[in-house]
Amino acid sequence: MSPENCELSRRYKTKGLPAEPVVIEADAGERAALAGRFGLPGIDSLRAVIALEPRGSAIRATGTLDAAIRQACAVSGEEFPANIAEVIDLRFIEEGDTAAAPTVDEDGEIEIELDADDCDEIEFSGESFDLGEAVAQTLGLAIDPYAEGPGADEARRKAGIAAEGEQDGPLAAMLKDFKPD
Repeated sequence: MSPENCELSRRYKTKGLPAEPVVIEADAGERAALAGRFGLPGIDSLRAVIALEPRGSAIRATGTLDAAIRQACAVSGEEFPANIAEVIDLRFIEEGDTAAAPTVDEDGEIEIELDADDCDEIEFSGESFDLGEAVAQTLGLAIDPYAEGPGADEARRKAGIAAEGEQDGPLAAMLKDFKPD
């Protein structure tokens, strides 16, 4: 995503990184734009605290992201609040650089071996990287697309759908005598 299209752009130069953790807090306009990007009714708060550490030509970013969002229930469609708390562990690498050397398997497919402590890598070009966009992407990945709100069971009941493990209900009664051909 180009810098002019980022809803939460926070660019940092690769040289002279801050010694103290960086705090990124989205303002109301940024939260509204991110809510639109991720299909949410709203984002009430978004805050990340991230330490930046040079590692050769890469930059390691570790910290936490906390957000209070409003999302639509996957069953009823009603809006409900949800909290997100995510650990951030990223490595910003120069475009074209890779931490793991790719290999080619017997089918000609490219494979990259990752260790358990390998973190997500984000490429950048030039003398700066966008930490804000990385925070936005972390938020997007943390949102449960199938989250159920407090009214999900009632919506299922009204629709005649039995809850998981339930054997009775209007739909179950209809299917009880069903015999496939």
